[in-house]
Formats: sequence, C-alpha cells, structure tokens
Amino acid sequence: MFCVHGYSGNARDFDALAAALAPDARVICIDVAGRGESGWLASPLEYHFGRFLTDIDALIAHLGVREIDWIGTSMGGLLGLLMAARSRSPVRSLVMNDIGAYVPLDGLARIARNLEAPDRFASLDEVEAYLRRTRSEWGEITDAQWKQMAIHATRAEGDGYRMHYDPQIARLMHRVPLGSGLFFWGPWSQVSCPVLLMRGEDSRVLPHAVAASMVDSKRGTRLEEIPGCGHAPSLMAESHIAIVREFMQWRVPSSSFPGSSKMPRASKPRPKGSASSPPAASPT
Repeated sequence: MFCVHGYSGNARDFDALAAALAPDARVICIDVAGRGESGWLASPLEYHFGRFLTDIDALIAHLGVREIDWIGTSMGGLLGLLMAARSRSPVRSLVMNDIGAYVPLDGLARIARNLEAPDRFASLDEVEAYLRRTRSEWGEITDAQWKQMAIHATRAEGDGYRMHYDPQIARLMHRVPLGSGLFFWGPWSQVSCPVLLMRGEDSRVLPHAVAASMVDSKRGTRLEEIPGCGHAPSLMAESHIAIVREFMQWRVPSSSFPGSSKMPRASKPRPKGSASSPPAASPT
C-alpha cells in the first residue's frame, strides 16, 4: 500500500493509518520531492506532477512490485488518479482523500493561503499553534497527534524551526495560472480500479456535486462523507481509519481482518448524513 500526502504534507502524516494497516500489508509512506526527508529541487519549475510520478515509478521498480493499493490525500490523491488512469496501471485500488476530478479555484486558493507559513518558529509550541490553525478542518486529532505533527512537520534551524518543505513550493502555488480550477475528468474516465472517495462534509476542495458526479460516472466508486471535516480528513481518527480498512478488504484476504468471514461485495455510496458505521480498526 502506498500512502501519498498532500501539497505541504509529508510521509509522517500517515503514521496512525500505517500502524493500523501494517499488520496486514506492507505500507510505503512517501515524502514527495521537496517535502519531509526528500531533497529540495534546484528550480521551483521542477515541482510538477510529471516529476513526482517519475520518482514514484522509480520507487515501484526498486521495490519490484507489480500491484499497489494507493491512498492519497489531496495532491496525493490526484497523483494516484493519474497513475491509475494509465494503461496497465499497477494501481489495483485507489483511495482519494478529499480530492476529485475537478478542483475549483476557491479551493485551490484556500490551499495556497495555508502554505503561507512564517520563515521561522521560535518553539514547537508555536509550530503546533500554526498547524492547529491551518489544519483546523482535518477533523478529530488528539493532543498527542498534534504534538507529533509539530515535530514531523518541521526541521530544526539554528535555535528555532522552519516548515519541513521547500519554501519555493509555497511561492509556486501563487504563480501558476489556474483559470477556473483544475480539471481531471479525462484521466478519471480512464480509471478502471475500485475507488473510495473520502470527502470532508464541509470541504470546498471537493464539492459534493463533483463527488456525486464521479460516483455516477464510474461503477465501483464509493463515496464516504466525513462529518466534522473540511479539507481534508486527517486519516488519524479511528473512524477514518476504519473506513479505509473496510475498503481495503477488497484486496486483502478476508482472513487477515478480524471479524471478516468473506470478501465484501461492491457497496453503493452511502447517502449524505448516513448513520451507518464501519467496523473499528483493530489495535496495533
């Protein structure tokens, strides 16, 4: 399973999810170029989806695997969409966390505003306060998880801290001509694997109408709307993790999941506001 983060995120955003999935699968959490432990590129123009996918192709070849399950948040979901749209794609199932085949301009503008981080933080407490503000729409996150995010989202610099991504990435977001938004309906029409759309109930990045159109246009697409979230569900809360685990029963032998007696059949999207709940994630 490949976990791929959002525009300003890093691999450690998936710590809780990876810990829950690791007993049943090999989980690879990626730092996309310019983020986390990956190197910074010489020019901001090198930060583009083609480069990111080439890097991931090299990683897949290095691992020697033929099939992967892809879990992507925001930008990571779009990269998964593009990978899944290829002929003979290695992606056998896809989770798109609060991102869709159309991303409206106002949603992109909100992402860009949240990239405007101070050049320096005096303490991790200041970092945590900043993250609590810019990631306030992520939903349920514990105090311990906020503290861990503050550590993993920054790098020490002198007697302070800075964000753990290349500042050129933030500047680039303001320079790209976006028109009325980003359109990915063409690649979406080429995706043939099962897809789980996770949408924050209050998201402006993945409007409900876009998600509903994606479900209507492609068989095997499932929509889960997450209450109390905007962009994007954290995938740290047990309820979020349980949804992903349930979906992944498509591709993991059912005996690997406690309480499962058979592989589930394709489910229809749950109506908005549905009260049905997926099984809880097992302890790790």
